[in-house]
Amino acid sequence: MSPVARPETHPAPDPVLAAERAHLARAEECLALMREATTAVTDAGVDAWASERLGAARAERLRLLAADPGVPPFFGRTDGQGPAPETFHIGRRHVRDDAGDPVVIDWRAPMSRPFYQATPADPQGVARRRRFGFAEGELTGYEDERLDTGDAGPGEFLRAEIERPRSGPMRDIVATIQPDQDDIVRAPLAESICVQGAPGTGKTAVGLHRAAYLLYTHGGQLARTGVLVVGPNRAFLRYIEQVLPTLGEVDVAQSTVADLTARVPVRAVDGSAAGVLKGDVRMAEVLRRALWGEIRKPVDDVLVPLAGRRYRVTVERLKRYVDDLRRRARGSDDQQLLHYAAARERLAMLLAGDARRQKEEAGGSPTDAETRRAARSAEVRAFCDAVWPARDAAGLVAALLGDPALLARAARGVLDEEEQALLAWPAPPRSVRTAPWTAADAVLVDEAAGLLERTPGFGHVVVDEAQDLSPMQCRAVARRLAAGSLTVLGDLAQATSPWSAPDWEQTLSGLGRPGTVVRPLTRGYRVPAEVLDYANRLLPVIAPGLPAATAVRGEPGSLRVHPVTDLAGPLTGVVAELADQPGSVGVVCADDDVADVVALLVAAGLPAAALGDDGEPPARLAVVPATLAKGLEFDAVVVADPAAIVAGRAAGAAPALRRPHPGGEHAGRAAPRGPARRARGRRGLSGAPQPATTPERRASRSSSEPVSSQPESTTRCSSHSQNPSATTPPTTVSPPNGAPRSRGSDRKSTNPWRKPDTQAAVNSAPQTSAGQRTCPPPTTRKPQASGRVRAPRQA
Repeated sequence: MSPVARPETHPAPDPVLAAERAHLARAEECLALMREATTAVTDAGVDAWASERLGAARAERLRLLAADPGVPPFFGRTDGQGPAPETFHIGRRHVRDDAGDPVVIDWRAPMSRPFYQATPADPQGVARRRRFGFAEGELTGYEDERLDTGDAGPGEFLRAEIERPRSGPMRDIVATIQPDQDDIVRAPLAESICVQGAPGTGKTAVGLHRAAYLLYTHGGQLARTGVLVVGPNRAFLRYIEQVLPTLGEVDVAQSTVADLTARVPVRAVDGSAAGVLKGDVRMAEVLRRALWGEIRKPVDDVLVPLAGRRYRVTVERLKRYVDDLRRRARGSDDQQLLHYAAARERLAMLLAGDARRQKEEAGGSPTDAETRRAARSAEVRAFCDAVWPARDAAGLVAALLGDPALLARAARGVLDEEEQALLAWPAPPRSVRTAPWTAADAVLVDEAAGLLERTPGFGHVVVDEAQDLSPMQCRAVARRLAAGSLTVLGDLAQATSPWSAPDWEQTLSGLGRPGTVVRPLTRGYRVPAEVLDYANRLLPVIAPGLPAATAVRGEPGSLRVHPVTDLAGPLTGVVAELADQPGSVGVVCADDDVADVVALLVAAGLPAAALGDDGEPPARLAVVPATLAKGLEFDAVVVADPAAIVAGRAAGAAPALRRPHPGGEHAGRAAPRGPARRARGRRGLSGAPQPATTPERRASRSSSEPVSSQPESTTRCSSHSQNPSATTPPTTVSPPNGAPRSRGSDRKSTNPWRKPDTQAAVNSAPQTSAGQRTCPPPTTRKPQASGRVRAPRQA
């Protein structure tokens, strides 16, 4: 981050503060007058359609000007250099007076860029940058940075805004955007960007603010094509849903990949191996073969009725028509492809056009309407049904998975026999409606639909947590991208899926933008240095190609380790202590244990509630299933029994966790009961993640080894909750020193796309709550751990 000037703080009211308050009141008054003027516009047009459009435009304008009591009209100001400097107040939307003169400049306007980019080394014509402090809508103070004098130092208002507790939905960061973030936000519409962002760097906020900037700058173009934001789950979308409306943008589609591909009802769950295989990009070729393999060669002439006569189309010409259409269906550019359903319609028109030419050669002049009727004739329809049969997406996938012979033909040379057996349904369903569809099947159905017809696309797509997308999910997003641009957000070191790759090349190729520039964000604004430094210790193992993250601030005590032997008491004690402090608290645990953890906390008198994937907002004290933790942010996080999370993910379709979460408490298990506990006992997973043990490692480890020297025992377990990771420094937990360790063997990776040399490095490295796309080695049960953490902050 570029250096900033030393602030001049003015806590007490003075003439400057009084003048700024007067300008605030004037801005609010002008904004109210703008709303009144818009309300006064009539809907009378030259006809009903024009009146309707005028009414819609007025309603849209009123939504953009809607008052938000908690959001002041401006948050900053720039003063230019020279004897008569220009002054601009910067806010979330443009405000003008009756004469049309600007009272507040929109943060996305070119004149606002120096507010974010100017430094003492490059003042960009700015002599002073002023930031304002507000409390309940009232301007309470200001802070000046004198860029013309070159004094460097952090601003207290900026620091306070970055570190402010983040209870409730995610807020915009327009008042705190940093130069490296601003460069990404203001990138051109035609440029696709991949943001590799370490925890706490604000990558999600940057992506959303880029969408708002593009809508402001290219409103006419994007109003026609639209903007889509793709998140990992509904809980994440609920968390970010207020950011764009706060910035004045309300017409942005937000969806998960599951919602984008919801063409069939999901009522079953794949096993781990089947789920991985269905996400493999080879399935696209299998589906293409299954669909286009239905086409048959013509075997006889066809008589096409046209204007009262029948015209013969010979089998040789029919074969040529079919072959030409099949060739047009091959290619990598979806915008140039002739899709299956369109090709079927084109085939019918080719037959009708052939008959028309014959009639014209004989002196006739058939009309276009007669030609279209010929294409819809029974003879032409019967030919198309026999040679180019009509198909639907769900029916195609159901036939493929329910018919081993069809699957064998389509997968020949692509999938081996074991893989085919893994895909096939044990018994064909009675109908497509009753088929045991899984989430991975829904993506396959969407792929089939994309082969049949072109999928409507958006002008710009923002994809968050993209490092966990399977190749087939990437293709689903790419179909919505059309000819537009892309913003990819993620962190390779926080990947949690078996499709995670060591670099972005595979994901970007799957998204249809292989040449996209990767822009790193490594400066953490809300995560303390103590937490990032701790997390970075595993970075050479889990993501050796990524630079280490750094923090703009430190917070002593934000990372603590507490060995414990039982979870129930320590968990409630830790959560109770965190709940007494301002901000939100997230307790992350295995999905199967959510009810037990909620009951444990409620019994202790704590107002805990489970977070669901139904889009409902989380409670202040939320118990978060590990599969929903991705992308969320809490001010304090407790991770209950990381090994149980790993065990649950290893047993299901979801893979193990990877990156040491830079914010989150690691705790032992909330005493699971019954089969779940026994199953974990058989796996030998401990309450706190343990490193893989070898004879050499066991011999070198002494009972006096300090806990802090065991990063593998605490990191990587709270990994992928961007929430815990990016917002709360973990109070990490380890078993007591000298706890006995059992022999274990590394499991093979479930990631078929991982390079052999990288996988070997991971398997030979110390293992934690979850290996990089591998499960932890078996260990015996050890005393369980509990810990707590103070909240890391994220810009």
